[in-house]
Amino acid sequence: MNFGGEIISSRQNRTVVELCKLADKKARESQQSFRFDGVKLFEEAVKKGVEIPLVALRASSAEGLRARLCERLGRDAFLEVDRVLLLSDELFDKISEEKSPEGIISIAKYIDKFQKNVTIYNSADFLSMKNERIVLLESVRDPANIGAIIRSAAAIGVDRLIISDDCADIYNPRAVRASMGTLFDQHIDRVADLPCAIRGLRESGRRVFAAALTDEAVRLGSFTVQKGDCVVIGNEGHGLTDQTVNACDGSVIIPMTARAESFNAAVAAAILMWEFIGQN
Repeated sequence: MNFGGEIISSRQNRTVVELCKLADKKARESQQSFRFDGVKLFEEAVKKGVEIPLVALRASSAEGLRARLCERLGRDAFLEVDRVLLLSDELFDKISEEKSPEGIISIAKYIDKFQKNVTIYNSADFLSMKNERIVLLESVRDPANIGAIIRSAAAIGVDRLIISDDCADIYNPRAVRASMGTLFDQHIDRVADLPCAIRGLRESGRRVFAAALTDEAVRLGSFTVQKGDCVVIGNEGHGLTDQTVNACDGSVIIPMTARAESFNAAVAAAILMWEFIGQN
């Protein structure tokens, strides 16, 4: 079960260069590919059928990783990868994005089955999603927050996230890592006009609430959430735009003490998703 082949030690190797470029969004979009580090993410990607054209392994860890993954997955997943690259330990540790590298970096193709740039603005679009539990995000810019929200959405049972096109890239390595593999099968639609999508949801018969401090905002827990209700969560610092708030049925706030000004966006999202989705 030896890998064989050359052990690459040069940072200038063409494949290594292309792998490193995937830290940049433009390169990811050009190649329609993204990278992630670590055993857990590779294992989850394999389980969920993500297309993985290449893995790079730390040479000294390769055989141990193969045996470990064979035991956990019940098969040799490396045989399903188009190309396995062996890197010298020094080179691997230099290009890994983990503080304590586990010895594997994967390149995967964009998950077009689940994640798309779409135009869903009228009620007809949303009627086909009538049984789905939907949450919306506007201008959430921190990749780690996006990843954490995706993870919470999967845990709570959100079927679809609809996000504005200025949200952080879901394929940013920090987002992928924070999602802990839940990204690989979460439906996510990125839209150019979020207020228009909200109006479409409302026309399809749903209520949509903005998580925003307005004069008319009601406290979470003080009203009955109905099946099909949606919530919109905004930017870490500035919240939701007026256009988005005005497109909604009303506003909701999370009760909190005076000791803090706000919740972290990912924490707030988890609370709101639980109230709107987890109990319905």
